[in-house]
Parts: sequence; structure tokens; C-alpha cells
Amino acid sequence: MSFTWSHAFVPAATAVAVAGAALVSATSVVSAGATTGVAPTTAYDLPFSCGQTWSGGTRAKHSPSRNAIDFNRPGDEGSGVVVAAPGVVATAVTVDRGGYGRYVVVDHGNGESSLYAHLKAVMVRPGQSVDKGALLGAVGSSGNASGPHLHFEERSGRSVVRPVFAGADWRASTVASTNCVDLPIAANLAGDGVAELLVFRRTSKSSFEAQPTAGYAGGSMPFGVPSDEPVLGDWNGDGYDDLGVRAPRTGMFKLSGPAGITRLKYGVRGDRPVAGDWNGDGTSDVGVRRPSTSSFYLRQADGTTSTVPLGDTDDLPVTGDWNGDGISDLGVYDQATASFTLRVAAAGAAPWTAVVPFGAVGDLPVIGDWDGNGTSDVGTWTPSTAVFVQRQAPLATSVARSVTSVQWGNPRR
Repeated sequence: MSFTWSHAFVPAATAVAVAGAALVSATSVVSAGATTGVAPTTAYDLPFSCGQTWSGGTRAKHSPSRNAIDFNRPGDEGSGVVVAAPGVVATAVTVDRGGYGRYVVVDHGNGESSLYAHLKAVMVRPGQSVDKGALLGAVGSSGNASGPHLHFEERSGRSVVRPVFAGADWRASTVASTNCVDLPIAANLAGDGVAELLVFRRTSKSSFEAQPTAGYAGGSMPFGVPSDEPVLGDWNGDGYDDLGVRAPRTGMFKLSGPAGITRLKYGVRGDRPVAGDWNGDGTSDVGVRRPSTSSFYLRQADGTTSTVPLGDTDDLPVTGDWNGDGISDLGVYDQATASFTLRVAAAGAAPWTAVVPFGAVGDLPVIGDWDGNGTSDVGTWTPSTAVFVQRQAPLATSVARSVTSVQWGNPRR
């Protein structure tokens, strides 16, 4: 299947505008829409889920640049578009006004950005942190496009640069996506109160991969699809954490337990899933953190909800029992400063927060009770090395007494 595509020129300065930040590098003096043969430094993968096969091509007269790629495949309208490299959403246009139509720009923090245009739907919001492989939209034909496809650009400042995927120059071809990344997570799978390390593997057959320990056999547990977001919890109160995922497109939680699968819809597009025991009854409930409002929305089993503001738009949500009272508390992790902000809400006392610096810039947060003392500890996972670093302390907010490093999962390039 092929189409003849047309685009109205959209000035790059408009396409990448973001409040309070400029995506134009200090050394860039190239005019809007310009082309450069310089290769990007960002580690891009194809903007489609692991294993999917797509055809893409560039054209000499392609607007705004011959380096822009149009991707398509048969029946592609509505197919998921995922993040090609980690970053922060700089622009998310949800209304079709011509030109690029509905589109997203992701800022990768090094003067480089990526653009995803002609979308049918946008599932992220400005200021939101997004990881590689996360769902950001759906293929469409919005704007000045004469057929469904994804228009994709890799940018340096205001210039569209020569596209590179998985470290190799792009050549017009049909290829399978290698956007296959691990996401770190921890849970008490053995029922002994000590958290095990896992990764959610975003491959064509997604799975949770648990590390073997002295008290737990570990292993691979197929569950969900690559664009899902993982969430684990004790859904039935038996003392063992169970598997779960949330579909960003529909907001549907899929929770696995001994009695089977439970499905529950909660939240809106762009929300990040969380789980915790919000009322101390021994079972985990679901919730979301909404980047656009910097707030948690927590759902009880009876359907009642509560809202808790915490952190900034680009923070990543975490939950844990910071004070050991049997009720889950909230927190956020700032990747730019490598620090946790933990909110402690004890019965009969006003909630308070503590900042706990830990990890390195760009790390992903992981929470678990590493020593089985009944309180949750903080930790991080470094994508480039697949190393978990676990901070152990009497309380999550107190001085650390030890730090342990464990490698688990696949490193990213």
C-alpha cells in the first residue's frame, strides 16, 4: 500500500515551541526547516513497538526536509506510535489545524528533539516525562496528509538531521523495530516481605522477568503488550504481589490474580499508573498520577477517590510505605536532579515531605522493601548498565545504612 503525501510547511520554531524552554541549541544558526547531514547523538530506535515491521522513505522534495521520514504499512491507521528515545514532551497538539496536524515533539535534553506528526490521536501532554517505547499517539492522516502515515523527524536545534536508528544510518527500507526495552520494577512475589527485582520487557511478546534469589525461583511471566505500563500489587490480600498493567490508550487496568484477570478502567490519557494500599486493609488498590495537574488520583475498592497534589509535571510517580504503618504513601522522582520527594501521611498528623537525593541523572526510580523490615526503601535503575542500586535505611526518609548494587535486565545502548 502506498500514498502520495503532501505537507504544508510548518516553521520549525512553531513546531517545537515549549513554554519556558527553547529547543534551539546555542550553536545553531540554521534557518527554520533547514537540513543537515550531521548525525544525532540521541540513541533513537524506530517509533513503533518492538518487532513491528514498517516501511519508511525520504524524498528530495519532502517538506520541511529531505531528512524527514514517512512511515506506513497496510492498515496502519490507528496503529500505536511510541517514543523513539527518552525525554520530556515539549509540544503535544491535540487539535488538527493543518500542516503537521496532531503532533508531538519530545525534547531529549541535549539540544535534540524528535517530532511525530499527522497523528490520529495524541496520548501525552506537554511537560510529561516519557521513556523509550512508551505510547504517545496513533497513526493518522491529520493535517495536510493525503493518507494515513507517520511523519517523523530527528532534530538538532531547528535543523532536521540525518536520521539514525539503533546506531545505523537510515536507508529507505522495510524493517522490524528494535525498540525493545526493559522497565524496572520491584515486588514481593515470594510472600516473605522482601521485594524481588523485575523488569517489564517490552518485546513483541511482553513479559515480566523476575530475578532468581535464594528464596525465589524467578523466571519469565508473559503478560500485557509492549505499549502497556507495568503496575504490581497484592490485589487479593494474600501477602503476595501479583502482576498488572495499564493500557495508556484506553486507561484499562488488567490485574492478574489467583482467581483470574480483573479489568478496571481508571484515569485519562497521559496518566501514569500506581498501586498501593491506600487504607491499610492489606490489599492493593490502583491509582494514577496525572502530569498535567501534578496530582495523584487514588481509587479505593468501593469506587471512592481522592486527589493528592505532589511534585512537578515531569516527575515520575512512586508509592511505598515510608513509615511502616501499613498504609502506602506517595512520592515522586525527579530524573533531572536525581532526587525523591517522599510524602508521609501518618494517622493524626499533618502530612509532611522529605527530599532524598539518590541515583544519577536519567535513572529510573524503583521502590521495594529491600531488607524486610516492613518499610519501603528507595532505589534506582540505570538504563545504560541495567544496574539496580538499593538504598537501605530504617525509614525511607532517614540516613542510609547501606547501599547495594545488583544487575538485572538488559542494558540500553
